[in-house]
Amino acid sequence: MSFFSKLKDRMFKSSSRLEEGIEAIVEEEAEAASPAHETAPAAPAPKPEAPKPETKPATTQPGLLGRLMGRADTTGAPRRALDDDMLEQIEDLLITADMGVETASRLTAALAQGRMGSKLSSRELKQLLAQEVARIMEPVARPMPIYNKRPQVVLVVGVNGAGKTTTIGKLASQFRAAGKSVVIAAGDTFRAAAVEQLQVWGERAGVPVMTAPEGSDPASLAFDAMTRAERDGADLLMIDTAGRLQNRADLMEELAKIVRVIRKKDPDAPHNTLLVLDATTGQNALNQVQEFQKLADVSGLVMTKLDGTARGGVLVALADRFGLPIHAIGVGEQIDDLAPFDPEEFAVALTGLSE
Repeated sequence: MSFFSKLKDRMFKSSSRLEEGIEAIVEEEAEAASPAHETAPAAPAPKPEAPKPETKPATTQPGLLGRLMGRADTTGAPRRALDDDMLEQIEDLLITADMGVETASRLTAALAQGRMGSKLSSRELKQLLAQEVARIMEPVARPMPIYNKRPQVVLVVGVNGAGKTTTIGKLASQFRAAGKSVVIAAGDTFRAAAVEQLQVWGERAGVPVMTAPEGSDPASLAFDAMTRAERDGADLLMIDTAGRLQNRADLMEELAKIVRVIRKKDPDAPHNTLLVLDATTGQNALNQVQEFQKLADVSGLVMTKLDGTARGGVLVALADRFGLPIHAIGVGEQIDDLAPFDPEEFAVALTGLSE
């Protein structure tokens, strides 16, 4: 099964909420406006598909969203004229999908441009919504940059339970499969379970995991791991960290100390600081980004657990508000359940748009 198929299959909570809500919004007013004796709405018949290939070079392959947008809705489905009441309902629906008030307002404003009064089917509305979501997400869909630097130090931060440990294991395994040599430092020295989990992933991926006694200094471990990574000529050093935001002062000092210590080895380290976020936390993810931006120079995001929530829209809010690169998303526990972020595939899955 492709990752996109998994994404659509497992994001059913988010997609079903939007899909059912959009259909209800369109059908509710369309039914009320259509007399019982009419067999079709008063709107003009749908136009036949335009011969789009003629406007593009023959070699151009449209993306997934482009292909879906090119398919006219000829099913005779109910239609509703786009007006202020409909826009307000759509905005409320987007807010319930955890896109937040500002992002939902921006999306509905974009939908309204040049379309007020147009009669839309639910499929056409989903197409337009997916197009606007993809437009917001496109600028932030970037893989984690790989530099010509050995070792490239990747500091991984996030609250406990967000999926940091699993994400590190999956990324390490993927980098290893791509021919990169990787060292992991189990820097969350206060949680034995996190260390054990990293060791399991390390064994699975064939990647060494450096550990220290429980409760020991994470900065000291980071220094030793960097020494080993330099000695072994490793391409990547991934450092796990604790995530006790409830004790913010201690966490701030701990992260600052790790950075100070590894910069004794390399003044430019860490070269990446990844913030791992749990999609099930919804709008709280925005607060976590704010907090960790104060604690560390966050360079990119990874969103986990999109398969377990109806709050997938929060990723749109994150992109709209912070503009930080989204490197990868996760929809499960298996190694191939973490993949590079594709804005069009995400938009199609989120809106429940189907082929």
